Amino acid sequence: MKKIVLSAMAALTLGSVAANAGTTKLYQDANGQVFTQAAEGRTAIKTPTPLFSKSSKIKFSGLTYLGYTYKDYNKNVAGSNVLNGNKDTSDFEIRRAYFQVKAYLLDNPKSYYRVTMDLTREASTANTNGSMIVRAKYAYLYLDNVLPSTGVEIGLAHRPWHDYEEHNSWYFRSINKVLIEDKVFGADLSNSADFGFLLKTKTKYFDADYGIFNGEGYHSANNGTGMSFEWRTTAHLMGVNGKEKQTTKTYWDASFFGQYNKAHKSVTVGAITEQQDLIFGGLHTVYNQPSFLVAAQYVKSQDTSNIANNVSAQAGSGYSINTEYRLGSEKEYRLLARYDAWTPKAIPLNQTAKKEDRGYILGAAWEQNKNVQWVANVTVTDNQTGSVKAGNVAGNTNNNGTAYMLTAEVKF
Repeated sequence: MKKIVLSAMAALTLGSVAANAGTTKLYQDANGQVFTQAAEGRTAIKTPTPLFSKSSKIKFSGLTYLGYTYKDYNKNVAGSNVLNGNKDTSDFEIRRAYFQVKAYLLDNPKSYYRVTMDLTREASTANTNGSMIVRAKYAYLYLDNVLPSTGVEIGLAHRPWHDYEEHNSWYFRSINKVLIEDKVFGADLSNSADFGFLLKTKTKYFDADYGIFNGEGYHSANNGTGMSFEWRTTAHLMGVNGKEKQTTKTYWDASFFGQYNKAHKSVTVGAITEQQDLIFGGLHTVYNQPSFLVAAQYVKSQDTSNIANNVSAQAGSGYSINTEYRLGSEKEYRLLARYDAWTPKAIPLNQTAKKEDRGYILGAAWEQNKNVQWVANVTVTDNQTGSVKAGNVAGNTNNNGTAYMLTAEVKF
């Protein structure tokens, strides 16, 4: 992500900055970084906008998913709406909008404090009425090199898996989440940020993230009593880390990831209440060349419930395969495809056989420049009868149908 980097004079107080605003000269290099001293490769800024901070350097960045979606829901035999009454919909959307600030506070130039605000549409309630709201996505202190080749995030931090997959394997978060986060035909096991800490180790042939978190995620109530241990270990089999360099690098990664969370959330069935666990593990591999990418993963989530034949809605197993083919002199045109399958564990009282939830994505993308990418895609949802996804009861396939999507991903 291209970032605009602004620097302020750390040695000055607010009063002295204000007093000298008219005489202080600022200089900018080719990367957009601002300095207070002239040097080779720096040009003077004629009309600078003052920025006041006690940090020696501040970075701003933004990322927005603008979109349009037409959903064509499957109809029943009579030709009317599907079982729960869904009608075809047509919507312009701001799917997400992030604004991020990094403040470099310590002597180590790789340590920083980060805040990322997230603009999203909340579910319609008496308080929100489906309006756009702003919430914190990340708010953590990153300390570099606390151990050899290892840093740590402390606060509202990344969870180990999502960020890796979205920056090494599945580059189209603007149209669909990764398998373990997707709620429609995916596993719905985990979201991408939580309160806790994350150790991040990086070497040439190996990197890993290990963390301890509350476990419920950044936009869920702390409903459980246990802590969540979460991990990712990745082998760079060719000695190349491909993060965000998929059009210029050849790399092959193999990963093991998962979560062990005893007493994840409180569940009541009848007169009995228990703390339900969430324990899952996954294997993932991705191979990338500048012209194409192919990736696959398998995830299994255990059921540890012991009451009233109740099985966690997050128990089950599934897999995901995605591929991408790139064309053009700068690989700016892309064809993409993805297939997900998730099988929730059967509930004996409500369903007699296991059924798959399936998702198919086909699309094409054009990277107009480093700041804007356009994506057109078709997403088919094929949840089988008896699915319990998204709280559905047996026999309710209310998500089934085809979505036609156009997306503009804007970043700076």
